[in-house]
Parts: sequence; C-alpha cells; structure tokens
Amino acid sequence: MASGTAGVTEGRPRRADARRNYERLLTEARTAFTERGTDASLEEIARRAGVGIGTLYRHFPHRTALMSAIFEDEVEALLARSRELLAAPQPCVALLEWLRAIVTHASTYRGLSRALMAAHSDDGSAMSRCSMPMLAAGSELLDRAQRAGAVRAGVDIADLMQLTNAIALAVEQSPDDPELADRLLTLTLQGLRARPTEPSQPPRGGEAPQVGDAPGAGDAPEVGKAPGASEAPEAGDTA
Repeated sequence: MASGTAGVTEGRPRRADARRNYERLLTEARTAFTERGTDASLEEIARRAGVGIGTLYRHFPHRTALMSAIFEDEVEALLARSRELLAAPQPCVALLEWLRAIVTHASTYRGLSRALMAAHSDDGSAMSRCSMPMLAAGSELLDRAQRAGAVRAGVDIADLMQLTNAIALAVEQSPDDPELADRLLTLTLQGLRARPTEPSQPPRGGEAPQVGDAPGAGDAPEVGKAPGASEAPEAGDTA
C-alpha cells in the first residue's frame, strides 16, 4: 500500500532552487487554504512565497494539482493510521475511527471535501491520485469488518468514502457544532452494522425479499399502541 502515493510525489522538482520554490509555495498554500479555504487566490500565494505566478503554474498547472500536493502529507498519515488499525481488536470500531480521521483531515481546508467527492467520478484528476490509495486502505478495513460479521454484506468502500466526504462537507458548513461529525458517524455505524437476522452473504438467485418478509416485520406494535398493551374495553362494557 505504501507505493500507492507514488503518483502524488513523482512531480517534486530535483534542482535545489526549484525545490525551494516548490516548498515555499506549499507552505504558503497550506496557510492560505487553512485561513481562507481552497479557493484562496493563487496570485496571493505566489506573492507570499516570493515567486511569480508563472513559477507557481510551472510547479502546479492548476489549483487541483496544488491541492493534491498539499493533501499528500495527510494521505500518508491516514494510510499509516489504516495500517495500525488493521490490528485493532474491534474491526468495526477501527473502520469508524479511520473514517473519523478522514473527516478531521478533510475539514482542515475548506473546500477539500468537495474536491475529494468530485475526484470520485474523475479518475484522471490530480485529486484522484490521493483518493485511490485511500480507497485501497479503506477497503482493507471494510473487508476485515465484514469478515468479522460486524458490517453487513453489500457495503461498498467507494460509497462509504463518498458518505464520509459528505459528512466532512457538512462539518465544514457547521463550524459552531463540534459534535456534528460524531453524531453523523454514529448514524453511519448504525447503518453499517450487520443485524443478527441478516445472512452473512447476499441472497442468491437475484430475488430481493418481498416487502414485509423481513424477520420480525409483523411484530412491531401499531402506531400509537404500546407493546403488550391490553385492548381498551368497548364503550358501555364493564370490567
């Protein structure tokens, strides 16, 4: 998995002066993106790095390439964390912890979660070079949780990552609600968990269960009636 980010790092310049410009641009871009989001002015980033805008574009042909280079360090940290969590005793909790780390990292730069969501449908984008190793790492954690019977069959890592990025976007839009991420991830966990009555593998034959066929479907109390409540006596009846 460690080789998964090779496509992200291969663009680093080799000449000493070019490397200095490259690193200064990354430093100023991190600051600008943290303070003002990923739509911060590229001209201002170049000015603060002490280079011309042409130098910035030589290193980073477009904004997404700059975002990808900045997110590289976060990707490396998240990949390392995923490898550690593969040894965690509770596979489902390990998966959820890794998703929480993704939300935290994506929320650092306003606009990053939206870019990661867009990369899902554009394999040729610069951001996809970050998202692809993340998908591979997440798939290992998800497979482990599914093999343990903790996560229901049929959950797809690409869908789960899109949901995680959507949670990060919601957190980004709600800075005054520090508990939002945990609440939404808890809801996600509830949807992921395998139910005791569910088969460990999807049903064969291609036939979906009919409405009402789910185990215990007819056992739920009627709306407005408490479980085990006795029938009210008819009008005029005496006990």
